[in-house]
Amino acid sequence: MSTGSRNTYFSAWFIPLLYATAALVLGFTVPRLAYDFLPRYTSTISVNSAIGIFSSVASGMIALTGIVFSLTFVMVQFSATAYSPRLVLWIARDPVISHAIGAFTATFLYSLAALAWVDRNNTGRVPLAGILMVSFLLIASVIMFVSLIQRVSMLQISRMLIFTGDRGRAVVEGLYPSLETPGSRASSLPDHPCVQTLRHYGNPQVVQAINIPALIEIACGGDCVIAFVVSVGDAVLDGTPILCVFSRVGPVPEVNLRTAIKLGDERTFEQDPKYAIRLLVDIAIKALSPAVNDPTTAVQALDQIEDLLIRLGRRRLEIGALRDTENQLRLLVNFPSWEDFLRLAFDEIRFYGSTSVQVMRRMKALVSDLMRVLPEERRPALAQWEARLQATVDRSFTDHQDKLDASAEDRQGLGTAQQHIGTYNLDATTQST
Repeated sequence: MSTGSRNTYFSAWFIPLLYATAALVLGFTVPRLAYDFLPRYTSTISVNSAIGIFSSVASGMIALTGIVFSLTFVMVQFSATAYSPRLVLWIARDPVISHAIGAFTATFLYSLAALAWVDRNNTGRVPLAGILMVSFLLIASVIMFVSLIQRVSMLQISRMLIFTGDRGRAVVEGLYPSLETPGSRASSLPDHPCVQTLRHYGNPQVVQAINIPALIEIACGGDCVIAFVVSVGDAVLDGTPILCVFSRVGPVPEVNLRTAIKLGDERTFEQDPKYAIRLLVDIAIKALSPAVNDPTTAVQALDQIEDLLIRLGRRRLEIGALRDTENQLRLLVNFPSWEDFLRLAFDEIRFYGSTSVQVMRRMKALVSDLMRVLPEERRPALAQWEARLQATVDRSFTDHQDKLDASAEDRQGLGTAQQHIGTYNLDATTQST
């Protein structure tokens, strides 16, 4: 099991266990302290009423826990049919779920523990601290229940699309510099011989992230150039080469290289902007399947994809060649190009949505909008995709009127066809009233 998976698995069980332990400790210490040091602070509730309250809270809370989480996981499983099942894992790992289990469990266990201190030694007393603590735990449980319901509402397709888009936007903003930054991608390997090849051994895993500063420091210390064979998001199998070390001095410590590479069981958003687009495309093509037949969802996914492409198109994507403070090449990493992003965003949706007038109109509007708002260097690739979309329309629709309808540009798919305003200055500042 990878480090990331172990941490997730540990967190999922450790948080409820921590709540349960704290509840038992408080359940046996708070009433005792109340008996020993605060004998005057007793509740006016009768013994029988206190027993009924604690018993009802304990039995009701354990029943509520079972019902709520049964429904939650059923909804997660059912909603997985509407979008990529890989996305469901991000919802299932939400820490709110672990804290909600902990709060419900703590309320249940504390009620049982506090019940033992009611009418202790036939004193006829009900510790006030126990009643107050149960009230506090009930309020906390209600808050966690509301938070859990809000998380379940995120399973709506529109919110899942926004969630995925937000994660992708965060990666783009943090990973890529502005377009004015000079590119750093090197087209050739260094002249030094390859003195070391780092391979993966063990079960199949995915490259989740790489520690760029650490690798540059390693390369500087060994006076070498480290070139990655795989990219972030690639699966590595037993014996798969991960990187090569080019040096005239010799190899570097392998343990340092492995420490700087984060492997896991699945892709993450951390350094992988393609993953967000991948999930959005998965949602779109699943919606376009004959079993679902929901092109409107595909159009909604294209809205998020367009926003990500706009942000990527305004960033410098050629960041694969990284240098040290003395401008010496130290690290080569495979990052996706602009053409790679366009192929991922368009190809499968174009293929599966080729017979949908709604999808083709939205895709044509998407490409046209990108050509108008992005810099000149991004437009040649977009022009090629514009031609491919039109060729797809010509091939997929035999009726002349259907072909004309599918060839129009429409941001809603089937809303209002766009009118080109080529003579207007869209960047001009306007005054609003």
